[in-house]
Amino acid sequence: MRLAAILLAATLAYTPVLAQDTPSPEGAELYFVNLSDGDVVTSPITINFGLRGMGVAPAEVERENTGHHHLFVNREPFGEGPFGEEEFELAVPNDENHRHFGGGQTEVTIELPPGEHTLQLVLGDHGHVPHNPPVVSEVISITVE
Repeated sequence: MRLAAILLAATLAYTPVLAQDTPSPEGAELYFVNLSDGDVVTSPITINFGLRGMGVAPAEVERENTGHHHLFVNREPFGEGPFGEEEFELAVPNDENHRHFGGGQTEVTIELPPGEHTLQLVLGDHGHVPHNPPVVSEVISITVE
């Protein structure tokens, strides 16, 4: 019986990584405020995150029509990554290609080496899972001199 309780607790602890189907309102839009596709910049780069039609709330705070930002750096567009369509149902990873802003931040200053880089914003719900439908920015390419 005790083992069953431990297994149940462990299973529930991993629930946030599964699809939560947190809805996003129609017309919600995520975008880069101060960067455009093709920009040439110098490092460090300050990136401002824009969001229309929804609000920003820290991770772990569950409020209707809110989420927090994730910045995808140098990876495939959302939904075309290593998990393909399943990516819509999984928590966003936390690594150098997937940067979390769970404190509700709306900007960041990052260092990127010289060369071409791709950037995309993805909004996550209280458990870091993309909304349904997902709220994502266009993928932009920038060149760091």
